[in-house]
Amino acid sequence: MTIRTNTPSLLDNPPIPVQAKLAAAWTSFMFLYIYVDHFHLYKPGVIDNILAGVVFEFDISPTLLTMMLASVAIPALMVMLSMTLPARVNRTTNLVVALLYIPYSVVNAAGASWEWAFFYGLSIGIEVLLLAFILRSAWKWPRTPAVPAGTATTDRRQ
Repeated sequence: MTIRTNTPSLLDNPPIPVQAKLAAAWTSFMFLYIYVDHFHLYKPGVIDNILAGVVFEFDISPTLLTMMLASVAIPALMVMLSMTLPARVNRTTNLVVALLYIPYSVVNAAGASWEWAFFYGLSIGIEVLLLAFILRSAWKWPRTPAVPAGTATTDRRQ
């Protein structure tokens, strides 16, 4: 008689490169960033203000739209830069940009009424959590020990 036993197989969990983690976090940040702006359009009076040429008390102008585009383009570029920059520059760039975007994200709640506090609190909270993840990942970037000069070995058998 044969006894069958089901041995549970463990899922393989290979390490994910820091660059991929950073790119994924910036991608998530971008999705959230864009959707928060999109859902903001559903607030009463927002579309009327846009049609009247005003956004957040600012007159719509080429300068304003360029600044808004830059505020979205920077995190969008961070997705690509996180995958392509050399490690040292990558780490520094992620630390600087994420640090700059934390206060920028919080300012989005300026002028909002308490009625919208949960909407802005949730969106800003998640944005800040993603930025904190980016900061932590970049800060704890794995290091490899430097090889002192003259200790490198080469295999001369060919």
